[in-house]
Amino acid sequence: MTIIPKNSHGVDAALRRVGLRLTGPRRAVLEIVQGTESHPTAEAVHRMVRRRLPRVSLGTVYRNLRLLVTEGLVKELPGPHARFDGNASEHHHFTCLGCGRMVDVAAPLTEPHSRALCRRVGAHAGWSVAYHRIEFYGRCAACRMKSKRPARRRRPPS
Repeated sequence: MTIIPKNSHGVDAALRRVGLRLTGPRRAVLEIVQGTESHPTAEAVHRMVRRRLPRVSLGTVYRNLRLLVTEGLVKELPGPHARFDGNASEHHHFTCLGCGRMVDVAAPLTEPHSRALCRRVGAHAGWSVAYHRIEFYGRCAACRMKSKRPARRRRPPS
């Protein structure tokens, strides 16, 4: 899991901006989620936070993640195992069906189509669309390459 170093002053400012106390676990959770592109689960965030703060419980990580989601600093991506995204801007995702890796899809690639789809869906029955999510699923380049390699045959024991 790649961690991108994040300026802790930015994390502190973000927490202050929404009126949250600057606790050690809260800072660590936000720094980790904003500092990775991997869209970690709560358990993965917990493992990374424990490298810095060994006594932090999984419950503390969950409570802080929920609070950060409520305050709009982090997004929760629902699924069988919820994942968290430090990029709070509107964007979509691609998930590899082979390795499970999830990556952001740049908004300029989807934005015109996304807005048009919202208008069509809303106009269909007079709905008011508050927000939407588009998810792309397939195989990443690495998994596609793995599947193209011929499988090695095992020699029968002699």
